[in-house]
This record gives sequence, structure tokens and C-alpha cells, in this order.
Amino acid sequence: MFNTTTYNNRRAKLADNVQAKGLLLFLGNIENPVNFEDNTYHFRQDSSFLYYFGIQQPHLAAIIDLDENKTIVFGDEMSIDAIVWMGRQETLKEKCAKAGVEETRPFADLYTYLKKAQSAQRPVHYLPPYQSVNKILLSDLLEVPIKQLSPSVPMIQAIVAQREIKEAQEIVEIEKALTVTNEMHLLAMRMSKAGVKEYEIVSAIQNVAGSHNCELAYPSIVTINGGILHNHYKMNTLQSGQLLLNDSGCETAMGYASDLTRTFPVDKKFTAEQRDLYNVVLASFEGAKAELREGTKFKNVHLKAAEILSQGLIDLGFMKGNAQDAVAAHAHTMFFQCGLGHMMGLDVHDMEDLGEQYVGYTADEPKETSIFGLKSLRLGKALKAGHVLTVEPGIYFIPELIEMWEADKKNAEFINYEKVKAFQHFGGIRIEDNFLIQADGYQHLGPELIKTVAEIEDYKAKF
Repeated sequence: MFNTTTYNNRRAKLADNVQAKGLLLFLGNIENPVNFEDNTYHFRQDSSFLYYFGIQQPHLAAIIDLDENKTIVFGDEMSIDAIVWMGRQETLKEKCAKAGVEETRPFADLYTYLKKAQSAQRPVHYLPPYQSVNKILLSDLLEVPIKQLSPSVPMIQAIVAQREIKEAQEIVEIEKALTVTNEMHLLAMRMSKAGVKEYEIVSAIQNVAGSHNCELAYPSIVTINGGILHNHYKMNTLQSGQLLLNDSGCETAMGYASDLTRTFPVDKKFTAEQRDLYNVVLASFEGAKAELREGTKFKNVHLKAAEILSQGLIDLGFMKGNAQDAVAAHAHTMFFQCGLGHMMGLDVHDMEDLGEQYVGYTADEPKETSIFGLKSLRLGKALKAGHVLTVEPGIYFIPELIEMWEADKKNAEFINYEKVKAFQHFGGIRIEDNFLIQADGYQHLGPELIKTVAEIEDYKAKF
């Protein structure tokens, strides 16, 4: 946990900024069973609960009572049965004291507290539930059918405005995660040789995270089929001549995430074709990075990256015409189907559970939901100093998409289908780093992981 003052200040700021009266209800997460009740997945606390209370313990709830100016955590102390099996641990009362919360009540009292508030016609504000158990719990607590649950927009907006600006101590945690993630990626580069299984690399980098008391921030994507954006299949055997894409990150014990991607050859050197396409992605990455600063709309950074990608692909003969016209026609989405990046912090996709329309966009400029490519851009709004985000351009060859677009002659004036088809099984290339936005630019977070062709080849040549 951070110090007590941190949590007191965060809750006080939220109470001051939220445009609402009544109660702010926070539901913690539970331990979810794998295959029977007592065999559970690794516990991960809800991120907003963690942000305002810092307590990593299942089956908790908390209320910030805006009208009565008090905070209560609802949860149960260990029973004697729990102590027999788990041993005496720090009490909930002790944990709450570290978070600056003096009042604790049994979990069952939550029902009584909410019923009393509702009978007095005091509004109960809550966040969008994503765990099934919390959807059921909210329905039960509020006596509202699950389909009629209505999360509080004022609460969401106030939390997004607060959590999106990272504190200095949060940056320290993110950089801790990135230091470990650099080790994970360098190990993957050392291990990538013909005959190695993808799952062997996945296992090895997970061990690196664990050896630093970190968890994976998300299931690692370690694949020779980089054209599949979120490919979690890991049974392939690496072969000479292939590229390996490694998208992996870790999460500190405090819950802060990292998210890096590198693409590199199984062999010690890139082939000429791999090098050419890799350098197009790298140019897009560097061009996008140069645009990062407070006040710049991230949607425009995304489109700049797409324009650089398009020009590179025109130079290599995969596309034709004018790069700006190609991007305006969305022809680049044949190769770059996703968004350029996303917010990052306590979640690897920070606050995504609160809704992209609140986290990545504004009411004045809502997200495009129908245009291929833009509908996958999680962040489009103007950047602020204190935002932490990823930049991750890529080129992906997807045979089914190529076949469909060619059949429809889609964007034929911009796409050289003859050459594209010859590369339809090439796979994909992605490069990703994490950045802190500043008033006059950006700060690259964490130790900078090697990324140029020369750096990667020089590193691999040593092993």
C-alpha cells in the first residue's frame, strides 16, 4: 500500500469533485473458482477499489457517504475456521487503518445501510460491474434486475478525471513493472532459436515476473503468427526464417502494469523482407512518438502513424497512390486494423471497465463505432500531462481479410493486391513502448528496450 495520506487525499478529492449527492458504492472482487469453490484463480482486487482503499482482500465493499462525510469498509474478519486453514493474518481493521478508514462493519450490514439510504431517497452511485458475482450482488442489494442496473455517470467521470492523471509514486510503480518486463523481453530474444516451443518462452518469461514478485499483467502473446493480433495459441515450434512477436507485461504487487511488444527474428538476423517491413513499423513508431504532448489529440497521433505506415508500404510496393489520400480512405487498415495505443496504469488497459467513451473520448468528440480501424482505437481525446499510454503501431497480414477485400476490389486504387497476396502468410510486426505525457512532450517510461534492427541483431549475435 501507499501511505495513509494518499488514500485519504484520493477519497477527499473524489468527494469534492463528483457532481452528485448520496453514496458512492465500491465493490471489491472475489476469489473466482477454477473448477471447485476452494480452488481459486489468483486474486486481483478491483482497480478503483485498490486506488481509493489499497486493500488486497476479497469480498469487501466500501461506501463514501457524501452527505454524512464518512467512509465505511464492509467486510468480515477471519473466522476461527479460516485461521485454522490460513493462519492468523493482518486483520481487516488493521488494513483499513493503513488506508485511513476508521469505521468497519460486517459485510451483511451493507444491505441494511443501503436500504436505509434508499428509504430516505438518497441516491446510490456505483460503477459498471464486470464480475458476474457483483452484477448479482448489485441486483440483490438494490432490488433491481441485472439488465436494469444503471452505473453512475457522475461517479465514472469523476474517477476517470482523477485516475487518468498519474501521481509520481504511481509512475515509480509502473517503471518497476517495466524494469522487470525488459528482462522478460530480453530473455525471450535470447531463447528464440529454431526448435524452441512458444510455450517454453511463455513459461520462462512468466518465471522472470514471478521471481520479482510480479504477476503477468495479461496473458502473454508469444507467437510466430503475429498477424493474429491477440494470439494466445503457443504450441508452435520456432523455425529458421520466422519472426517471433512477443507482447507481454507484468504487474507489481501494488497492481501497476507494463505493456511492451517487440518483434524479432528466430535467427540471429532479419531477412531483407523482414528488415524492410520492420523499419516501416519502426518509422511509424518514431513518428507517432514525436507527436506526443499535452493538448494533442491521440486520434491525430494515430492517423499520423497510419500515414507514415502507408508511405512506407507505398515505397515497398504494397500500396500505391498518395499516403494521405490512402489514410483518408482507410486503405491502411488492410495492414493496420487496430488502434495505436491505450491508457495504462492500475489496469493494462486503464479503466477500460468504466467505459471507453469516458476514458478515451469526450461527449463532444465520441468514439467512431462503425469505421474499420477507428472503431478499435481505444483512445482518441486530447492528451493531458500525467497521462500514461502505449504507442504500438503494427503491420499485419491477415489472409482472410486480404481475400475479402480483393474480392470486393476494396481500395484497389491504393492496394497492390498482387504483391500483398504474395505476403499473405508473412504474419505481423508490432513495436510497443509506454510513455508519460508532459506539457512539452513525453517521458519514455522504464529502461529503453532495444528496438532497432542493428540493436536486435547485435544482441542476438551474442547468444
